[in-house]
Amino acid sequence: MGTILISGASSGFGALTARALADAGHTVYAGMRDVAGRNATAAAEARAYAGGTLRAVELDVSSDESARQAVATVVGEQGRLDVLLHNAGHMVTGPAEAFTPEQLAQLYDTNVVGTQRLNRAALPVLRRQHDGLVVWVGSSSTRGGTPPYLAPYFAAKAGMDALAQSYALELSRFGIETTIVVPGAFTKGTNHFAHSGSPADIAVAAEYEERYAGLMDDVRQRLAGLEPEWADVADVARAIVDVVGAEKGRRPFRVHIDPSDDGSVAVNAVADRIRADFLLRIGLSDLLHPSVS
Repeated sequence: MGTILISGASSGFGALTARALADAGHTVYAGMRDVAGRNATAAAEARAYAGGTLRAVELDVSSDESARQAVATVVGEQGRLDVLLHNAGHMVTGPAEAFTPEQLAQLYDTNVVGTQRLNRAALPVLRRQHDGLVVWVGSSSTRGGTPPYLAPYFAAKAGMDALAQSYALELSRFGIETTIVVPGAFTKGTNHFAHSGSPADIAVAAEYEERYAGLMDDVRQRLAGLEPEWADVADVARAIVDVVGAEKGRRPFRVHIDPSDDGSVAVNAVADRIRADFLLRIGLSDLLHPSVS
């Protein structure tokens, strides 16, 4: 059993995964912002769960100091860190042009730069151990079929996926393994759509509404229509538990949980094969698997 730190674990995939990992016997630190304020209830629920193996820890991925302190808390209490799980993220919906550059920068900060802050805090620990696992919770939108009015979010998730792919190669000789978990567009069981941000430029958004009236509601309904009745957002958490529990060196590089089947499985299979073939051609295929000391 291992020690795990999860970002963005106050709700959604993060909260479900934190509980599932605690149920599997791991010691889990559920990272969330403002544990003494707006997330006080979520923090209390985490602390009361699974007999103390699930703990809440203050973690704001937009802050270097918060990331460092969260990792220091975990290592100070447990003596090590086995799994770093990047889950923090935020969704926005609306016409791309209506979002200000500052809004896009803030979205990238949460979804992409935040993973860098947490990596710089946690990876020195994993590298010293010559052991560990980094799990990135991505999105099928990075290579699957994508509807309109979600462009800033899709672009940020694509950036995170690209970062994860490079990190996987750069960490492998330290004995650190990487898995990218790829959920599809679950329309129920999380608050992603309900809590999504809106464009700041209301005037531009109104111009789009003239030609695309009600488009976002239509997109939600169409996505929901693709989702089979048996789709269960908890399957994402269960998939992560399986990855964490798998034998080192045999963990999958990418795991899809996409009941609606937007095509990302097929496209990622080709892209990942080309990536592996290219590394073989340039004599770096050893980077595709973690070294085992």
